Amino acid sequence: MLIIDDFSVCPWPRERSVVTIGAYDGLHVGHRTIIDKVVDRARREGKKSVLVTFDRHPASLVRPDSAPKLLTDHAQKIELLAATGLDAVAVVRFDAEQAAESPQDFVKRVLVKCLGVDHIIVGSDFHFGRGRAGNVAMLEELGRSSAGDSFSVEPVALIPATSGVTASSTEIRRLLMAGDVVVANGMLGRPFELRGVVAHGDARGRTIGFPTANIEVPSSMCVPGDGVYAAWYVRPGADDPLPAAVNIGRRPTFYDNAPVSLIEAHVIEDPTNPIDLDLYGETARVRFVARLRGERKFSGLDELKAQLALDVAAARTALDEG
Repeated sequence: MLIIDDFSVCPWPRERSVVTIGAYDGLHVGHRTIIDKVVDRARREGKKSVLVTFDRHPASLVRPDSAPKLLTDHAQKIELLAATGLDAVAVVRFDAEQAAESPQDFVKRVLVKCLGVDHIIVGSDFHFGRGRAGNVAMLEELGRSSAGDSFSVEPVALIPATSGVTASSTEIRRLLMAGDVVVANGMLGRPFELRGVVAHGDARGRTIGFPTANIEVPSSMCVPGDGVYAAWYVRPGADDPLPAAVNIGRRPTFYDNAPVSLIEAHVIEDPTNPIDLDLYGETARVRFVARLRGERKFSGLDELKAQLALDVAAARTALDEG
């Protein structure tokens, strides 16, 4: 898959393309439906299939105080897109200059002159450009008025998920923050994944027989609501994920007013096949499967340890069933 970040030249001067545009945060089932249409049409017509996206979520610059938390960071999004069959992903640097560009100029500069667009497929609620002034109707008008560079536009209706609720990045964020990773995963079409570096914590888990990896994720990322989860833990370069029980929370048994929630993963080892679990400094990937319970305060270490043993058993069951 070709990555395009220079829009001053066309990578295929004598060919046309089928294009979709958007932030595509999360690459959920609705996004995949549109991408599949792009790839299928491009292959049938002998054209290039292209997804145009941005190096950051536009809201992080346009309205930083209310920008949504991300479901996928840029690297993960590119990895997921590479598996879709797209010929290329065009990554637009979203800075103050880009935010000020009119929809008309964006279409001419990026879609027409660089990508040689022949057909655009976007969601029916698609908006783009300065002040979100661009929409499907504007794209259709621009396509008709581009003379020899004319293009057609195909709006796609929003996709209902298995729950009957429309699959959207906004709804998936709401579900995750409510702890409903099962429904969120259904909309994503895969387990929700967080990535972060394993940092040193207070090592309290190790002293009570349940060592945990303290995973630091960027503040821009969406994190499931406080609670205990069954998850798969993936180490760098590893072929197989490891089962884990993950606690997200402020550890009320030990702290009255912890300022932030921590993500602590306890990798469930197989006693018959011990492995080296020196995880510090590694970039961990945690794939959430099910929420086991909410966070609670325990009367002491004995009650906590008893509950942690139950959590590990519940996590094993959930992962075996999932």
